[in-house]
Amino acid sequence: MSPLLQKILRTNWILFGLMLALSIFGLYAIYSATYMRPTDYWHRQLLWMGVSVGVSFVTSLIDYRWTKWGAIPLYLASVAMLVAVQVIGEAQYGAKSWLDLGPLYFQPSQLAVVSGIMVLALFLSTMPVSPDRKFLEQIGRIFACGCIVGAPWLLILIQPDLGSAIVWVPILLGMIFIAGIQFRYLASILLIGLALIPIVVNFGLKPYQHDRIMVFLEPERDPQGAGWTITQSMIAIGSGGWSGKGFKAPNTLNELGFLPSTIVHNDFIFSVIGEQHGFIGGALLISVFGLLVLTCLFITAEAKDDLGRLLGTGITLLIFTHVFMNIGMTISVTPITGLPLPLVSYGGSFVLIVMFSFGILQSIWIHRKPLDPV
Repeated sequence: MSPLLQKILRTNWILFGLMLALSIFGLYAIYSATYMRPTDYWHRQLLWMGVSVGVSFVTSLIDYRWTKWGAIPLYLASVAMLVAVQVIGEAQYGAKSWLDLGPLYFQPSQLAVVSGIMVLALFLSTMPVSPDRKFLEQIGRIFACGCIVGAPWLLILIQPDLGSAIVWVPILLGMIFIAGIQFRYLASILLIGLALIPIVVNFGLKPYQHDRIMVFLEPERDPQGAGWTITQSMIAIGSGGWSGKGFKAPNTLNELGFLPSTIVHNDFIFSVIGEQHGFIGGALLISVFGLLVLTCLFITAEAKDDLGRLLGTGITLLIFTHVFMNIGMTISVTPITGLPLPLVSYGGSFVLIVMFSFGILQSIWIHRKPLDPV
């Protein structure tokens, strides 16, 4: 049997099936959120989905150890694009975070996170913490990881894209923990971060971001202004009841325009799902994402080396954080951060990045054992 056929047959079909099912459901959700308006969002999402599945398939067939030579160039390219955003970037929804590449818009922060995961995995796997876990060695590893993350993180925060900046936190902490850094050092970092939150909220945020935090803490403080979107989101989800109002139901909050049409198909897609399909539909979708995360964790645990485990950890935390933050902000569990729901929200470049990441996970699974001789 040829090596190529062996790799194809070794595909983790659960991961592939979940990825495809969520993508198809995303097309349906985008259409159901925008059918009453003259848009072609779902058509464009379908095109991106086709390209992204191809990228994921090709990536899965290449040994994930290619990151040893590809991670740093990709990381440097993403940092260069983040710098370019500050010069020629397009501003949308209060953040200058997009590059206009002719027929498409691209958000470099998404590529920066994935390439950052690759560089962190490469660094931590080639310079592991020694068994005796000396204090200076652990501090040195943490400092080096902070430097790797620091450049893109600061550039993303300047845009300002608070959501993408937040994503770095669990990824960094999770990866250095898996690499062998003792928990007490991570706890110290968390305590320092928590102590800095009041300073960041009061002095480091744009006015609209500060308002989002305040509305999250007290939604009723400005129901007609900064609190409008989250208030309408919770009303929409609550009005869905157990089974929802149904597909294309008349006089929904989305159809009547109470949910902003500019973000209902991406950041607040879960609000439409909750309104149309109720608690049952929302719970089923969360369950599918839960199964997806568990599958990612299983693949990570089965990796044959530290590089695979670290890559898998970073990608799993990337997916989990996006799901938690996106759904959380629609029900006021987390502040509004503008993070899309993986594979379900509209956003071509993010679909490409997510499926590329799943391709890396598939490669970790496929190459966990040597191929049979031809």
